[in-house]
Amino acid sequence: MGVISSGLGTLASTALDVMPIVLFIFAFQALVIRQPIPHLKQLVGGLVITVLGLAMFLLGLEQALFPLGRLMAEQLTDPSVISRGTAAGVSYAWVYVFAVAIAFSTTIAEPALLAVAMKANDTSGGAIHVWGLRVAVAIGAAVGVGLGAYRIVSGLPLHYFMIIGYIIVILQTVWAPKLIIPLAYDSGGVTTSTVTVPVVTALGLGLAEAVPGRSVLLDGFGLVALAAMFPIIAVLAYAQISVIFDALRTARRAKQNAMPMEEP
Repeated sequence: MGVISSGLGTLASTALDVMPIVLFIFAFQALVIRQPIPHLKQLVGGLVITVLGLAMFLLGLEQALFPLGRLMAEQLTDPSVISRGTAAGVSYAWVYVFAVAIAFSTTIAEPALLAVAMKANDTSGGAIHVWGLRVAVAIGAAVGVGLGAYRIVSGLPLHYFMIIGYIIVILQTVWAPKLIIPLAYDSGGVTTSTVTVPVVTALGLGLAEAVPGRSVLLDGFGLVALAAMFPIIAVLAYAQISVIFDALRTARRAKQNAMPMEEP
């Protein structure tokens, strides 16, 4: 009964949250465009499915993912699991491994990232590979979440990581290929979408609760910010490395073509 009542409450609150969007669309269509809404039945059916899907998604977060994140953080920080070293980087090694692995896997599974990668592949004529972009973004998110877990364990301020990270982004932007810069910046946004954000947030809050001396409010949040910043660095680096390898291949071909042919 508890799950049913919670689900009904979540459904009602989701419907109220979506209502302003629906009212704005209908009012704009009637007052500005002044035309009947095409495929009205299909639109209404889609809105109902959207509300139900959002409600079930939020209920799943509340019932499963957030408790799972707290449980994993408690288990990984248990004295029987962590190493016996005294330094934070040694004692919580499995926490960092788990943070990197879960961030990489959730980012690879992110539907928004897949959609952007496929569109980038189509518009670039195959120059941007779908898996290359997805892996680059996932590596960036994994590094960001791993550093975020270290920040929670060590207690270092978040703004140190953000300032240094965006300085790197600015420097990379100066020398990166111009065509990849907008895609790289968008990659940070599509990373923090429906799959990654709930898992990463649950991990951060659970880790802040489990590590002694940490504040859930002060230390528990911030993983999403790092998970959104480091994919930008990773995609820009992916483009820069690709340019370097292309230049090396071009120089190698030019050298081979310039070599005189041996006479028989």
